Amino acid sequence: MMAIAALAERLDTAQTSRVDTPSLADDHEIDIADAYAIQAELVARREARGERVVGVKLGLTSKAKMAQMGVSEVIAGRLTDAMRVADGGEVSLAGFIHPKVEPEVAYRLARDIDLADPAFDVEAAVDAMAPAIEIIDSRYRDFRFTHTDVVADNTSAAGFVLGPWRAFGEAANRAVRLRSGDREVIGSTSAILGDPVRALHALVELCRKRAIPLRAGQVVLAGAATEAVPFVPGVAEADIAGLGRVSVRGLA
Repeated sequence: MMAIAALAERLDTAQTSRVDTPSLADDHEIDIADAYAIQAELVARREARGERVVGVKLGLTSKAKMAQMGVSEVIAGRLTDAMRVADGGEVSLAGFIHPKVEPEVAYRLARDIDLADPAFDVEAAVDAMAPAIEIIDSRYRDFRFTHTDVVADNTSAAGFVLGPWRAFGEAANRAVRLRSGDREVIGSTSAILGDPVRALHALVELCRKRAIPLRAGQVVLAGAATEAVPFVPGVAEADIAGLGRVSVRGLA
C-alpha cells in the first residue's frame, strides 16, 4: 500500500529533521493494522541506515491511560541500538523535538519467545531485570495525536538507559522516584498493569497478533511507572526501590 510507505517516510523525516508533523489522522483513515504496518516500515528505514533492533517497549500499560485513549490493549514499539544511552551518559537534547523521560522496569530475554506456542512461559525466558529510563519524543505537532498515530510513530521511542542488571524476580508495588531538572514525581511499579511482570504476558499476546519477533538478548521496557516529565538540560534520574538507580544527562 503506497500510503503506508509515504506515511512512514513522513514520520521518518520528522524524526531525522527534528521538525514535527501534523497528526496522520488529519488526512488519512488509519486502523491499528495500518499503524503497525507503518511502524514496521519506519523501523525498516532505521535498519537500512545500519541500526539494529535490540528490544521492544510497551505503551499504554496504565489503566488510566488506556481509558483516556479509549482502548483496552497495550501497544508496542521497537528499540534500536542507536537509541541506547549508557547509564550516567550524556545525550544532546538537540537531537529531539520535545523529549520527555519516564521511569521503567526493564527485562532481558535469555532465549527466543516461541509465539506459535500458546503455552510458552515467558517468565522462564527472562533472566534479568533493571531500572530504566525511557526517552520519548512524539513527532506530532502540539502533542496532538490519536491512538493509531502513536503506534505508527513507533510509540514515540527515542532513547533508553539501563541501570545495573540483577536476577529476575519480584518487581511489584515498588516505590519509584523520577527527577528531571526541577521536576520530581513519585509513583509505583504497580502503575504498570498492577505488576510489571503482567506486561511481559501482555507483550507476548500482542506480538503474537502483530507478528513482532522477540529474540534472546533483547530488552523489554515494561511501561511507565509515573507520568512523563520534560527532559531538560541536566541530570534525569530514576530510582526504583530494591531494584536500583539509573541516570542520564541532557546537554543543551
